[in-house]
Amino acid sequence: MKLSFVIVLLLAGHMQCSAAVAEKGDASRAIEKRVLGSKNCDMERQYHVEIESVQGGKSCGGALLNTRWVITAAHCANQRVKVKLGVNIKDVSSFKKAWSFAKSMFGASKYEQTIEIPQQFTFSEGSLSHYIMLIKLNEDMSASLPTIQLPPVGCTKPEEKHQVRIGGWGASKASTMKKADELKCANAETVACDENQKVSFGYHSDATTTMCAFKAGVDVCYGDAGTAVEYNNVLHGIILNNPADKCASHIVMLDICHYREWIDQTMQKYS
Repeated sequence: MKLSFVIVLLLAGHMQCSAAVAEKGDASRAIEKRVLGSKNCDMERQYHVEIESVQGGKSCGGALLNTRWVITAAHCANQRVKVKLGVNIKDVSSFKKAWSFAKSMFGASKYEQTIEIPQQFTFSEGSLSHYIMLIKLNEDMSASLPTIQLPPVGCTKPEEKHQVRIGGWGASKASTMKKADELKCANAETVACDENQKVSFGYHSDATTTMCAFKAGVDVCYGDAGTAVEYNNVLHGIILNNPADKCASHIVMLDICHYREWIDQTMQKYS
């Protein structure tokens, strides 16, 4: 009788452990499903940049345009920030060899720079500041670091029902700051923006400066703001959403073409 009781206890314990493991696995998969379609970028987005507030509490993405300039969303900075470059360069790529060589030549600290407010530039019309920001790095980076191509001056934003490529780390919640171990990438389709697809960080935006995208199962999450949006492998947008409590299924993006001339003028003026 005692032996039977022990066996029952052991079986019950095994079932509880199995259920706990399954529940943990389900929870992990649930988080992964919310992170931009749960697909690693792998060799994509070698130009991706991490931008973090020095004071803490803010994390965004960005893109390296050339050896001296990074583009992101304005609400990602306007304070002292730390910019980390080369965060998605993989060991298996030829870029990694160049990356390692560059770091040995110039020092690792060059690829993690603290940027002050005077080196951050936003587009303004009168008293209205827009969501775009250019960040000037403290010094030139190695030309071996991958960059993203800008569209030509005079470009127009993608029409509706066209596929764009987005990316991000995809934290599940701002409060936990839990994000994926790998940069995530996914496709989405451009759609018309409605009244609910707006961002409110104190900067100006309207139908002429933004565009929207959607795909079932593809969300943007906390920390994804400022990340590049590719169309035909060219930079055409910047993610503006930065939801604090849950991921957003409708993606609001800044239209790069609206600011294309300003980008060139700013980089030339302050180089």
